Amino acid sequence: MAKDKKSYVLRVDKEILEAVEKWAEDEFRSLNGQLEWIITSALKKDKRMPKSKKSGEDKQGE
Repeated sequence: MAKDKKSYVLRVDKEILEAVEKWAEDEFRSLNGQLEWIITSALKKDKRMPKSKKSGEDKQGE
């Protein structure tokens, strides 16, 4: 595991988890990758993304 990553146990409704798993599959991402993308997108939308943190979306353009 990368040094800048932290593990966290997440409890989620079964139907929500299944929907996110399907979405991840459709986007060719892992479930974890999809959850990180969803959270990052929400943080950016509400302008809550930490300034010093580079997101996965920024790295795609490099």
